[in-house]
Amino acid sequence: MNDAPTEPEVQFEVRGTLGTITLNRPRAVNALTHGMVEAMYAQLRQWQDDDTVVSVLLRGAGDRGLCAGGDIVAIYRDIPTGGAATAAFWRTEYRLNALIANYPKPYVALMDGLVLGGGVGVSAHGSHRIVTERTRTGMPETTIGFVPDVGGLYLLSRAPGESGTYAALTSAHLDAADALHLGLADTYVESASLPSLTDELERAATPADVEAAIGAAGLPAPASVLAEQSGAMGKDYAGESIERILGRLRTRGGPAAEAADTIAAKSPTAVKTTLVALRRAAGLDSLEEALDQDYRVGVRMLASHDFLEGIRAQVIDKDRRPRWSPATLGQISPEMIRDYFGLLAPDEHGGELALADDVKERA
Repeated sequence: MNDAPTEPEVQFEVRGTLGTITLNRPRAVNALTHGMVEAMYAQLRQWQDDDTVVSVLLRGAGDRGLCAGGDIVAIYRDIPTGGAATAAFWRTEYRLNALIANYPKPYVALMDGLVLGGGVGVSAHGSHRIVTERTRTGMPETTIGFVPDVGGLYLLSRAPGESGTYAALTSAHLDAADALHLGLADTYVESASLPSLTDELERAATPADVEAAIGAAGLPAPASVLAEQSGAMGKDYAGESIERILGRLRTRGGPAAEAADTIAAKSPTAVKTTLVALRRAAGLDSLEEALDQDYRVGVRMLASHDFLEGIRAQVIDKDRRPRWSPATLGQISPEMIRDYFGLLAPDEHGGELALADDVKERA
């Protein structure tokens, strides 16, 4: 019997004036659990009222990345029992995302290595988002029969042209330059410089010192492939119809046709719902409204066939051969997609998340 103590899944430390959050599940690329997001929320609330803490830094343990997203295996095990634990996780996670976006102190996220799904939620809403030559980020949800959440569509809907539509539908892994182009990050820093930057942040006496330290470490980013393709993407990915988008991509040929094949292999329900959610997010006034929408869609997805099947095919059995149902885009009516966006009843995993209402009450 091994009685050795286990390390916490997320670690907190104050060094100098810097409050440091270290996601500490390196073998799982620091995938988020409910306990981790609860602990982060509580610690951030405490530090925001602590005058000795000038700024906060988020980083991941190990050398593979900041965060691979939520704990998908836990979700897979929970869905057959009704999904209550997953819904509870989302309720806390989305509140954490909103807190990060409105944090009153500099919130610095080191987006080094893999930053996927929920990892985007705890980093890209921060005030200072740093990427490196090792960054590989994105929203991979359509691959597992789900819809990008954690406010990711709110950010992608505001990306230049239709590059955010491409990122949302294809689940593409994006490099640092593309993350900067999409508005998911602000500053490019070489990974070798992150330790010295952290040292500077520990000595920062004011938010202005934080800005200066990050500015001094920043370098010109490499060219973005998405930026180079923005003209064509603006035409190909426009509109409300997945079928028309796929048709334009196939007509263009080359990499565009390959992207069409990638999208067509995803869950038809997920890609149709993602496009509608993305267009709706573009018209929302706040991240909180978008997170409320994410929760509605997510709760309905818990009862769908494709979410469980997508996790099975990609993560559990790893056969990469999901059996989607409905199997084709043509089998999905507008009414079927509309049902994902209706207001939640109280008996649907606690009802509405109501983050936007909370903001109005505080105003």
